Amino acid sequence: MRAVILERPGGLDHLKLVNREDPGTPGPGEIRVRLRASSLNFHDYLLATGKLPTEEGRIPMADGAGLVEGIGEGVSEVSVGDSVVSCFFPYWQEGGPTEGDFGQVPGDGIDGYAREVVVAPASWFTRIPVGWSFAEAATLTTAGLTAWRSLVAEGKLKAGDTVLVLGTGGVSIFALQIAKAMGARVIATSSSDVKIERLRALGADYMIHYPQEPHWSRQVLRWTEGQGVDHVVEVGGPGTLEQSIRACRIGGQISLIGVLTGIRGEVGTALLMQRQIRLQGLVVGSRRHQIELVRAMEATGLRPWIDRSFPLAEIADAFRYQESGKHVGKICLEF
Repeated sequence: MRAVILERPGGLDHLKLVNREDPGTPGPGEIRVRLRASSLNFHDYLLATGKLPTEEGRIPMADGAGLVEGIGEGVSEVSVGDSVVSCFFPYWQEGGPTEGDFGQVPGDGIDGYAREVVVAPASWFTRIPVGWSFAEAATLTTAGLTAWRSLVAEGKLKAGDTVLVLGTGGVSIFALQIAKAMGARVIATSSSDVKIERLRALGADYMIHYPQEPHWSRQVLRWTEGQGVDHVVEVGGPGTLEQSIRACRIGGQISLIGVLTGIRGEVGTALLMQRQIRLQGLVVGSRRHQIELVRAMEATGLRPWIDRSFPLAEIADAFRYQESGKHVGKICLEF
C-alpha cells in the first residue's frame, strides 16, 4: 500500500510518499478499512511542520474515512461494504473525558490515516452519515466533533441562543452550521471581505471585520443590546480570549478549543468571575459523541463546507494551502 510518512520532524519537505507492507487480514474485534479520504487540521499541521514533537517515520493525519473490506471474529456492528470514519481518541469510547494528551491519537502518538489501508479495532470507527462522500465524512473526526461537543454536548445549545464564532476555519464553520440548524443566531469574525461574504452565504447573522474592529466585543454587545452572546467557540487562545470574555453574557459559556495565537497569555480573571462565565477547555470528544453527531447530521441534512481537495501525493501542497489562510471550512485529501 501507499502511505505518507514524516521522514523526520521539522518541515513539509520531509513528508514522503512510500510503499508499505499491506497490513493483511483483521484479527478478532478488528476491521480492515480501505481509506479514501482525510482532512487537514491545525494539529496535523503543527506535527507536520515540527512545531509539535513526533517520531521519525510517523504516518500523519488524525482523520480517516473509507470502506470496510474485511471484519474479524466477533465484529457485529459493521459489515463488509460499510462506510466508516475514524475516531480522534480511539480509547475514549463514552462518558466524561478520559484523555489528557495525544499519546494515542492517530497521526500523533500512533500512526495516522495518510495511507491506503488500515487494520484496527472496530471500536476505533463509527459509521458515516448516509449519502455522504468519504471526504465529507473525514471532516467529522476532529473539526465537526469539536464544534458539536462545544455547542451541544457541553454547551446545551438551544433555539434562540446567540453564538460567536471566530474566523473561518473548519471548527468555526461547523459551529456556524450547527448553530443555525438548531435555531440560534450567529455572529462571526473574519479578516477578509471575501470570507465575510462566504460567512453571510452560510447563514451568519452578523459579521465583524476584526482588523477594522480590534475591540470587536463592543460590536458584539451593540448587536446583542448589551447582553453578550450565550456561547463563544474560542479558537484563538490568548490573543482573542479577553475580547471573547467581554463579548460573552453573564452566565454564558466560552469553549476554549484552539490556541492559534499561542499557548500562554493573561486571563482577565476578575471580569471572568464578575460575569460568572463558564470557561471550559475542550479537546474533540468521545466515540459516543461522534455517534450522536452522525445522527444529528442525518436529521438536519447538514453537509460540511469543503474548500478544496488534494490527492494523497500532494499532502505537502495541501498543508501549504492551509498555511496560506486562504481557505474557508475544510481542506481534504482524497485517495
